[in-house]
Parts: sequence; C-alpha cells; structure tokens
Amino acid sequence: STLSSSSAASDVYKRQHNDWGHRFVPVDPQVIHDQIEAAVAVHGRIDAVKIGMLGTPTTIGVVAEALESYQFPRVILDPVLICKGQEPGAALDTDNALREKLLPRADVITPNLFETQTLAGVDEITSVDALKDAAKRIGDQGVPVVIAKAGTLLDTGTALDVYYDGHDCEVLDVPAVGQERVSGAGCTLAAAITAEIAKGASALDAVSYTHLRAHETRHD
Repeated sequence: STLSSSSAASDVYKRQHNDWGHRFVPVDPQVIHDQIEAAVAVHGRIDAVKIGMLGTPTTIGVVAEALESYQFPRVILDPVLICKGQEPGAALDTDNALREKLLPRADVITPNLFETQTLAGVDEITSVDALKDAAKRIGDQGVPVVIAKAGTLLDTGTALDVYYDGHDCEVLDVPAVGQERVSGAGCTLAAAITAEIAKGASALDAVSYTHLRAHETRHD
C-alpha cells in the first residue's frame, strides 16, 4: 500500500536559502481559524491532525481553541521550537505557549534532536542511549507517545528515531542515504506517520511502516 490521506493546513511561509536563513512571515490567525473551520466542514470526520510550525503565541492559541472545540481523535504535534528569523524574546514566548497549550493536548509528538534536548531539559544528546533517556523524560511529562527524531545526526550510519510510549522504548532505524541535512525531512516523516495513524495504525506501526517505505522508495 502507499501513504495517502487528505489534508488541509497552512501556517507560515518561509524563504529558504543554502545557509538555512529565511524570512519569517506569520499567516493572520483569523485565516488559520477559517482554514480549520473549512477543513472540518468539507471533510466532516477528521481522523488525525498534524500540527507543525505555528510561529506565534496568538496562532498557537487559535489552534488550541480548535482542538478544544473539535476534539479531534488523534493529535500529532511536530513541536517546532525556536525558528531562525525570530527575535529571541518572541521565540521564547512562542515556545512557552506551545508547551502550555499544545503539548498537553498531543497524543504523539515528533521532536527533532534539538527539540528533544530542549523539551527533555538536557544539554546535549550524543548517543542512542542519551536519546532514549531524553524521550523517556518527555514522556514523563505526560505525553502519551514520543517519537524522537535523530536522523543521521548521531553518526550511527543509519537514519534513526526512538519511540517511547510510557512502557516500551524502541530504536527504529534504516540505512542512511548520504549525510546531508535535508530541510523538511522531519516534517515529511511526521506527516507520513499522521497519514498512517489516520488510517488506523498504531503510532509504533505507523513509524515502523514509514521507515520501511522511505527505505524502499530510495531503492526503487
């Protein structure tokens, strides 16, 4: 089978350059509200939602209100924290709003290595064991499922993530293809996991299948 789902979302536009710099341009929060309202009206039943970069405390507030109003059955949060292009003070306000308003509503979160460090409150993660420990620290904050994405950054020769659900802790990896950091890879992984969860898969089965499909696709 292939990954497939219907989606409707738009949060911020950014202009990416080779040096990872970009402009940060938030979408008006009313537009976000209207998009969510329209998506629910058109699709009727929403099986799972993925939340990515929101950018401002106001936008986070709008999304939190929508989660409260619509009670979506599965919420997958890709917790994008400090974004280049933001002032440090504004970025901290955004991070605090995400922790307060969205983290408690998430069924699954998919932080990258930096976000895992930040949410776990650790200075650095340089090994698989440290990544597992950090995922557990985040889970202990009340998050049901943590999928901590390291990709190729731990120099294991693989693309590696850690899954933790409060009981089981699994290391999931596939052979790496190159060592270049690819912008959007983590967002794509989180979206693919959401698609599988929307079709009825458990979080562990969703991330396992997504890893397998990514590996197969690279070698088709």
